[in-house]
Amino acid sequence: MTAFRRSSRSARVLVPAAVAVALLAGCAQGAGGAASAADPTPRSSVSPGASAPGPSVTVTPAPAGTGAAAPGTLLVADFGSDTVTFVDPARGATGSVKVGTAPYGLVVGEDGRAWVATAEGVAVMDTATRRRLALVPYLTDTGPVTTGEYRGGGMGIALSPDGRRVYVGVNVPGGNGALEVVDTTALRVTEAVEVGRRPFDVDVSRDGTEVYATNHDSFDVTVVAADTLRTRRVEVAPYGTEGGLGSWLKPHYTAVRPSDGKLLLPFEGERLAVVDPRTGRTTIEPMTANTHQHGVTVTADGTLFTVGTGPTDPDEDRGPSLTVRTPAGAERVYPLEGPHESVAVSRDGRTAYVTGGFTRDGYWDGLTVVDLASGDTRRLAAGARPLGVAVL
Repeated sequence: MTAFRRSSRSARVLVPAAVAVALLAGCAQGAGGAASAADPTPRSSVSPGASAPGPSVTVTPAPAGTGAAAPGTLLVADFGSDTVTFVDPARGATGSVKVGTAPYGLVVGEDGRAWVATAEGVAVMDTATRRRLALVPYLTDTGPVTTGEYRGGGMGIALSPDGRRVYVGVNVPGGNGALEVVDTTALRVTEAVEVGRRPFDVDVSRDGTEVYATNHDSFDVTVVAADTLRTRRVEVAPYGTEGGLGSWLKPHYTAVRPSDGKLLLPFEGERLAVVDPRTGRTTIEPMTANTHQHGVTVTADGTLFTVGTGPTDPDEDRGPSLTVRTPAGAERVYPLEGPHESVAVSRDGRTAYVTGGFTRDGYWDGLTVVDLASGDTRRLAAGARPLGVAVL
């Protein structure tokens, strides 16, 4: 196997003291003692501190926008505001809809409804009429509604293949998070199960039988059986867990590889962790961008897109970038101006859209449009610290 450059990576495990204090104040410890991949443990269907049934849904339509969006229109979650913004890739923003405080991830179903993970609950929006249809409160107690990187509430979000359930990762400041299940017909949370700490991302297997919560602060992925909500913890820590909450070298986002259902998690532009969710076994493949990596997506042919946010060590790492990796492992790295967070790809596969929100300092209000053939990039002002992105 290709040798990996270590150099001063171990010296970067701990962030500066002032930042570490902030992390300790806003994050939780790792999920020590959780079940291993080989030892599934049933969990309560309701997170600690919650009670069933959940609160009733709030239905508060927002004013109508400019009508149904054209195919190829982008939808971005404005983490720096309380809106979702519609973006024409050629012209920029074409309107916004209020959905709830500090929206993070979003997903759009075949029926045109968008599901948005906010600090207050899961917002349901009709993308044709540009109205918020409902706000589904969480079953889990996440404390006061706040904003910023460590706020409680929804983070990653995904839709089941049949469209009947939405799965949302809920951050609980100071403790383990939860995976909540939203019935898309009844518009209420029906179940919740404990996962790891700060579930940045949620993904679903192609057959809908498993859900994967990627937990940043506990160095793991929680594998959840969709029918029983039984959980298994799979540690994903190719650099180890030294440094705990102060480590830069944690998992962020996951893509499910179409060909075999394995999970793809990039680290530092150096290592791609390929996780078999059935066995919990992780293999490592080399990467080339040499930059701290966050958002990912994968296209139907297995091409992986990975956002590089910039250096954790300015003397050693390269700047922000977008890596496009073929199924065979060949990579092309597109430099970007400034940090970015998430990525989506046009239906024809020719263009990538990278959001400028970023979860840390250095974010900006817009996205970068990348021509994948020429490598040309252009910045497009849109939204307020946009994180999640989807193509209509």
